[in-house]
Order: sequence, then structure tokens, then C-alpha cells
Amino acid sequence: MKSFQYLKKIDRTIDYDNNDRALFYYLMRVEPTVALCIACGACTATCSAGNFSTLDLHKIMLSIRRGEKVYIAKEITQCVLCGKCQLVCPKNVNTRGVILQIMSFLQSSQL
Repeated sequence: MKSFQYLKKIDRTIDYDNNDRALFYYLMRVEPTVALCIACGACTATCSAGNFSTLDLHKIMLSIRRGEKVYIAKEITQCVLCGKCQLVCPKNVNTRGVILQIMSFLQSSQL
């Protein structure tokens, strides 16, 4: 008789009510262009650091909206602030300003 070993299904639901969205609200106050991001991925496609590391600004922007600060803290340090992402952004999001404000926020919150 064959044994069908079912794997436990991992819950991938994002609970926005329990996530800490302090970073998102901070960015909305100090760098309001973050609200213009449509998550198109153009920033990630042109990222020089992303070619040689796991940096993915597209995922970082989505994580900001979701309130996932732990992921952001790990990834944001790989950015070299070259500004290519800002040049190709179709919505003119000040991505360098967003990244600098994220770094500032994370240093002040000691995450």
C-alpha cells in the first residue's frame, strides 16, 4: 500500500492588522513619494547591486507597505545608492531618499 505523505500547508496570509506599519507611516510623512510606487519592478531591473547580491528594491517597497521590518533591515544595507532606480522609475519615486530614510528609521529604532 502506498503512503501519501501530505505536507503541512504553510499559511501565507498577510495579517495587515498585526504588522508594524510605523515605517510606512514615517516614510509617508518624510518622503511622500513612496505612496506613488506602483511596484512595477523597474527599479530592481536596473539595480547594479541587485546583479551581485539579493537586493530587490521591488520586494522592499512591498515589504514597507506590509510592515515587514525584519526583511527590510536585512536587505537595505546592500544598496550602494547609485540612483539608477530613481532614473527609471515611471512614477518619479525618490528611491534614494526612501532608502536613506529607511536606514535612518532603522538606526533610530535599533531593530
